Amino acid sequence: MSKTPKDSSIINWRQPVKESCQQSLIAAAVFSGIANLLMLVPAFFMLTVYDKAIGANSLSTLVVLSLIALVMYFGLAAMEVARSRMLVAIGLKIDKLVAPLVYEATIQNVLRGAAKNPNPLIDFAALRQFVSGPGAITVFDAPWIPVYIVVMFLFHPVLGWLGVCAALLMLSLAIMTQKFTAERLEKANMLARENLTFTTDAIVNAEAAAVMGMLPAIQKAWASRQDVVLEEQEIASNLGGVFSSLTKTFRLAIQSAAIGVGAMLVLQQEISPGMLIAGSILIGRALQPIELAVGSWKAFIDARGQYQRLQALFEATDWKADGMPLPKLRGGVTANEATIIPPGTAKLALRKATFNIAPGTTSVVIGPSGAGKSTLIRGILGLWPTASGGIRIDGAESSHYSRAELGPQIGYLPQAIELFEGSVSANIARQGEFDADDVLTAAQDAGIHDLILALPDAYDTELGRNSGVVLSPGQKQRIALARALYRRPTLVVLDEPNSNLDKAGELALNRAIATLREAGSTVIIVSHREGALNLADQLIVVSSGAVVDSGPPAEVMERLRQDVATSKSKFRPSEVPSHKSVQTVPVSFLPPITDS
Repeated sequence: MSKTPKDSSIINWRQPVKESCQQSLIAAAVFSGIANLLMLVPAFFMLTVYDKAIGANSLSTLVVLSLIALVMYFGLAAMEVARSRMLVAIGLKIDKLVAPLVYEATIQNVLRGAAKNPNPLIDFAALRQFVSGPGAITVFDAPWIPVYIVVMFLFHPVLGWLGVCAALLMLSLAIMTQKFTAERLEKANMLARENLTFTTDAIVNAEAAAVMGMLPAIQKAWASRQDVVLEEQEIASNLGGVFSSLTKTFRLAIQSAAIGVGAMLVLQQEISPGMLIAGSILIGRALQPIELAVGSWKAFIDARGQYQRLQALFEATDWKADGMPLPKLRGGVTANEATIIPPGTAKLALRKATFNIAPGTTSVVIGPSGAGKSTLIRGILGLWPTASGGIRIDGAESSHYSRAELGPQIGYLPQAIELFEGSVSANIARQGEFDADDVLTAAQDAGIHDLILALPDAYDTELGRNSGVVLSPGQKQRIALARALYRRPTLVVLDEPNSNLDKAGELALNRAIATLREAGSTVIIVSHREGALNLADQLIVVSSGAVVDSGPPAEVMERLRQDVATSKSKFRPSEVPSHKSVQTVPVSFLPPITDS
């Protein structure tokens, strides 16, 4: 999909919608106009029946008038159906044009950690339904209120002014509804969204919460939040109910008043009895859109909030146009005083990092928890932008590459492993079209071919919450490793790849890395285990948000031990192996480094 520049994202996302839906909107307006004109049929039918058929005591006139009215009612039904279908079509057009942008913006902002709205796609779906529903119909009907009032003026000025006063009073009730309920509804909706996020987090962590007896406390916190939501909703709903009832009652009273005023005018022989009935029908029809607007005020408030949140989402999205294709990756990574501030925070997570990773080499990143290792990885992959300095792949900022172009050349195994709904093959092939040989090669590179064959349907085994297949963390990690190795990418980044692996899994990981090295791939490994050092051509040491050393493993370890000896290092002596252990310690039996 082509993207728009950031500076014009808020303008350009609406322009295609306007161009695509303009004719449909005009058609819907025309259908609405015809429907509203046909809404005059009941009033004029009553007028002619009273004044012509009954006045002339003519049955044939009544029959003819009834047939004409019946035909017009069929026309009215056809216009209503056509308008409804047109609004649905407009909603579908908007969905096809904007939903992909909403999806892309949501993913981008989640990756950057900047998404404040957890449910933008839900917001968009609700807004689209509003456009296709009664709220939009009310908007199309409202401009016809003056037409009904003008017709009442044609009957008699008194009836016309009665309609004007009634419309102004109903409009005042609508404004009061907005004033007294809008803020409450917006607050209730915000609290409801926050509680939904809290509930989602609780569900994700339900297993740990149940084991540790946290469920009562979590339920109590949820109930407390829900009570606040219900309190705000109750107040807003009660106020809305009051104004809705007042509006409905007022409309009925006005219709009765119109009959009373009309009767007085009939007694004074200023209008006919038919005009009395027709005037009552017209004033009720004139006030109906306002009554519907007051009754649907919550939907209007919700739609406004949904639009504003989507607007904010688009503003926060870094829209980038597809640039000129860059050459195939060689896999070199350089950092020059790169400083990274995680999106949505003001605290430095990595400062002035400088290192160089040559193409086709294997580098291991070590350091205590919270030192900035994962931040460094996100910077290399272009997930988090640098605040100053730069991190480049083959001399170009990773953000300059098209994701669709760069993605197939990168393999990434994150710390938190999540597999997608779908078959094992689809997961390994990154959900795209795939060749069975490539999937098989990736599985063999990751050492999970036999593991997959043991699953119920082998490579066709469906994964997901409702699949009935339960994988251990180690199995998930190894399938995710195969996904990272799919088609042997040029640059492979493995964040704690052995955290859930047993001896066999770690040996398979080592073989996979050896295969990548033979294929000329650049491999970057984040690890707490000393065994990973055996795989390294280069060691990168991260501590307290800075790269404190980098170079050949034996040399870096020797410098670290010297720093420990002179109390210049934050590592404890037990955390820094000797340079001999880098060459001699068996990979699968090394203990993890203890974080400081």
